[in-house]
This record gives sequence, structure tokens and C-alpha cells, in this order.
Amino acid sequence: MEHPAFSLSGLARKGSLPSLIAGVTFSAIYAGAGYLLKNNMEYGVQTALGASTLMFIAGINRGIVSRYKKPVPIVLTILGAASTLYYTKKYEEFYL
Repeated sequence: MEHPAFSLSGLARKGSLPSLIAGVTFSAIYAGAGYLLKNNMEYGVQTALGASTLMFIAGINRGIVSRYKKPVPIVLTILGAASTLYYTKKYEEFYL
């Protein structure tokens, strides 16, 4: 997952402001989903599933560009796929 610490290292190494923005955004979305899930509120699973799917797609896009020779696209793709499968299973358990 994109964590602010990883985004800050990307910003420090390469001056990647988009990496910082993406990391903070994904962290905020997952924090919001966690809050919703913890308090048994609506749309927690859907929010987490959406964030996971976006992370999976972002990992694939970055992996295609780098031909999966860098660790970040590999990690994004694996974590995105795993969390997408997990939250898909949870969605099916609760809503289908």
C-alpha cells in the first residue's frame, strides 16, 4: 500500500510530488474505509474495495511502463490484487 513514509522517500529521492499526493490520498481513503468498517457504517467495504482496485490498476500501469523491473510496481500490483480479492470476498459475504 502507499504509505506516507514511502511517498516522502519518493519525494526526497526524485522530487516526486505525484507520489506524495497518491500516497496521502490512498492512506486517507483506507483510513476512511477503516473508520466506516469499525463503526459498522455503510460503504466501508465498498470504499476499501474501490481503493484496492485503483491500487491494483495503478500497479499494473506502472509495471507496464517499467516492465516490472522496479520494486514499487510489483508491490503495488501484489498488494492491490490481494486486497481486491479480500474485499471482493467480504463484499460477497455481506451483500450477495
